[in-house]
Amino acid sequence: MQGLHHVALFVTDLDASLQFYRDVVGMQEEWQPDPDNIYLSSGADNLALHRLPADADLQGQQRLDHIGFIMATPEHVDQWHAHLLAHGTRIAQAPRTHRDGARSLYCLDPCGNLVQFIYHPPISPLLATLSAD
Repeated sequence: MQGLHHVALFVTDLDASLQFYRDVVGMQEEWQPDPDNIYLSSGADNLALHRLPADADLQGQQRLDHIGFIMATPEHVDQWHAHLLAHGTRIAQAPRTHRDGARSLYCLDPCGNLVQFIYHPPISPLLATLSAD
């Protein structure tokens, strides 16, 4: 196994979600097979946005708490906080340092999905090394 690098989200507003993940977060469009689905990447991952059908209801079995983006340093979390605020993003929890040394913030995407930006000590340095190769 090479880790978890793919998340698929149902969204009620595909255009606003695309704008957020592409223009605010900085992901690149990989592929849009049809008007209801689009795939994005930040380089070593894949985020699929699927338009929720108008007659569908996510109440019930949906169990997603949040998705997360790994940051290279704790300072990057604070820089992202400023960036998100500058783009009018709703902040759910301002940056804070956790007991394990991780530092994170939470915001909401245009459809209300909780998104975390986190420096995680065991993973962040490893990913920084891999991306430098």
